[in-house]
Amino acid sequence: MAATASSLLAAASVSTSRAAISPRRPRAAASVPSSSRSSCPPLRASPARALRSRVVASAAPAMQPPAVSRVSTVVDVDLGDRSYPIYIGPGLLDEPELLQRHVIGKRVLVVTNTTVAPLYLDKVTWALTYQNPNVSVESVVLPDGEKYKDMDTLMKVFDKAIESRLDRRCTFVALGGGVIGDMCGYAAASFLRGVNFIQIPTTLMAQVDSSVGGKTGINHPLGKNLIGAFYQPQCVLIDTETLNTLPDRELASGVAEVVKYGLIRDAPFFEWQEKNMAAILAREPSALTYAIKRSCENKAEVVAQDEREGGLRATLNLGHTFGHAIETGLGYGEWLHGEAVAAGTVMAADMSYRLGWIDESIQKRTFDILEQAKLPVAPPKGMTVEKFRNIMAVDKKVADGLLRLILLKGPLGGCVFTGEYDRKALDETLHAFCDN
Repeated sequence: MAATASSLLAAASVSTSRAAISPRRPRAAASVPSSSRSSCPPLRASPARALRSRVVASAAPAMQPPAVSRVSTVVDVDLGDRSYPIYIGPGLLDEPELLQRHVIGKRVLVVTNTTVAPLYLDKVTWALTYQNPNVSVESVVLPDGEKYKDMDTLMKVFDKAIESRLDRRCTFVALGGGVIGDMCGYAAASFLRGVNFIQIPTTLMAQVDSSVGGKTGINHPLGKNLIGAFYQPQCVLIDTETLNTLPDRELASGVAEVVKYGLIRDAPFFEWQEKNMAAILAREPSALTYAIKRSCENKAEVVAQDEREGGLRATLNLGHTFGHAIETGLGYGEWLHGEAVAAGTVMAADMSYRLGWIDESIQKRTFDILEQAKLPVAPPKGMTVEKFRNIMAVDKKVADGLLRLILLKGPLGGCVFTGEYDRKALDETLHAFCDN
């Protein structure tokens, strides 16, 4: 099923819409001036036992909300009676009313990690309890990293919820990146067979992709995201100022998902990225806000048409089948998700070209923009052809034993989700990028 380019570029002003690693080059590219990025050394978590705390309104720090809302954009995810807004803007964690309007009941559980908690947990607690004395907030602080996206760590969320005697009128809040959002959402979908939850993504990856659309879950040693559920949040609150504390490597990782939208359905957006990648990497606020806004609009439009990934939504996984194999094969957390997806996207473009489905210019532009974003453009050493094949055989998109892939086809902005392709092209791509 081909996805077409949609919507011309709009100004990144107030609007409402529906809808590092040193890579190896493959056997068979545009540079930009070095950008000035905020210095922010990555914080690493230890596998320590989850920290737990409870606060009430009286314990919140003394803060005051702004006189005027700073929401610059609201993107609506149109799912009938389960529709919800995505709020985008700077300083939104300072606006209590945005969060409070989506809280159900008097009990809230904030799920976060050891990196994000010291930065934003107090602020979120204040936002939930400001002039709202009937609400109490619990928190569970999990270890940080993809390698903890597993059943053992998930159980810490359930332990806290049960120990706190939370009921079906509670609200879970995911405060963190994609791992936290996926785990908190899955916990909310499962606890008491479903409770309210809110997404507060703090990484670019989560803001442009994983927090929107209701995919939740955990990894299994044999494959990424094989255990989970579709479960939509009540809202997504994107405070763009949280990106100020994001390490450069994490920011670049999120760019891989931004590039994806342009390649599969939004050619004008891709062309805008080619001109503005340096500004994105330099964290220029208007460029980042527009990249987030347009990505969310694309994601919302697809989810509204195909919530449970019957066909169209699968196209959002461009590069992910190869990328998930890299993540699983290396060990979760060795490469960031976006790094693996970037290499996988280059592989998908290579295969599409070998099939004769795209011209050489699209293949080159795909390679160039990801290299410009300082992302890997080939898998790491150790990823053999056999390893790719074995891991891809248990990918979620396998149907009746047939591996279906998202591949580019036609002009820029076109793609297909299909199992009908010449297996020789897949074999040639794997051998071109792998050691053996």
